[in-house]
Amino acid sequence: MPVAGCRSPDAGLEVRVPPDSRLQTPDSRLLELRRMNESSGKSRSQPWPGERVAVIVVDHGSRRDDANRMLEELTRSLADATGCHIVEPAHMDLAEPSLETAFARCVQRGAQLVVVHPYFLFPGRHWEADIPDLVSRAAGRHPGVRYLITAPLGLHPLMIDVIADRVDQCLGHAGGTGSACAVCEGTKRCRIR
Repeated sequence: MPVAGCRSPDAGLEVRVPPDSRLQTPDSRLLELRRMNESSGKSRSQPWPGERVAVIVVDHGSRRDDANRMLEELTRSLADATGCHIVEPAHMDLAEPSLETAFARCVQRGAQLVVVHPYFLFPGRHWEADIPDLVSRAAGRHPGVRYLITAPLGLHPLMIDVIADRVDQCLGHAGGTGSACAVCEGTKRCRIR
């Protein structure tokens, strides 16, 4: 699971997260991939030598604390899985930390290039206008710090695996043959009506 500027695993190596994994527990295969890369002498890929890269994962934000905590868990898992030392969550609206706060935290931690990943499925107004405006304003407070806004998740080939795994797990749980996923656990949401 490479993050530009943080890790560069061998091309063609597929990393799959099992459907019953939890966000707060990094998948053992990701940790094994990290150990393999470190033992092979590979160092972090640095597309801009000497720059410290940070990643901000930004979602819309929610009035529900549980939803906002999930993004925090995701960013911790991303940092653990990739070896990227500066990873921060951010919300566009409704909750803290804001993009401005997350950007400032990245700079305080030494980032010279901040990569902002919109945690959205498809391109839309947030990706085309809202996030660029918010990031530009945040970056304006930190002269000399550059930024990149990535594409949203979109039609990435691994999304098919993620969807298929979630459908299989929820069908299994609803049918009484599997456990609930981290999102549905403790709720009555995953049931056939």
